[in-house]
Amino acid sequence: MTEEAPQRTHSLRAVFNALRWLVRAGCPWYMIPNDLPPWWVVQQQTQRWLRAGCFEVMAHDLRLLLRVIGDRDGAHSAVIVDSRTVQSTPKSEARAGFDGHKKRKGSKVHAALETLGHLLAAKVTPANQQDRAQVAELAKAVQ
Repeated sequence: MTEEAPQRTHSLRAVFNALRWLVRAGCPWYMIPNDLPPWWVVQQQTQRWLRAGCFEVMAHDLRLLLRVIGDRDGAHSAVIVDSRTVQSTPKSEARAGFDGHKKRKGSKVHAALETLGHLLAAKVTPANQQDRAQVAELAKAVQ
């Protein structure tokens, strides 16, 4: 798809800038300022980019660039797997689980990181899920 597509009324750069603003502000879609493209345009294009895997490729390329700048091999040689329990809110009670070790009800975030601390894969489960049950899936996502 070209930038000069006849059906396009907003440039992809303007849509991407609106998405960057939205992520930085941390607000709902409908609160995008009027000088940026409408929220539904940004939301639809973001869904297309997500389905195409654009953000994963960007994150991979950025990790590679940071490793090369730091005088390291482009590919990571080790992976660190960790998790943390996040306390639930009243809205998330239905999907929350109880972590007996932490004595906390909520969700558990399982993450695989490279040695520089860059995120390679993540998964969110109820807090009552065991960490060792998620390792295989994280390892598969990293590879």
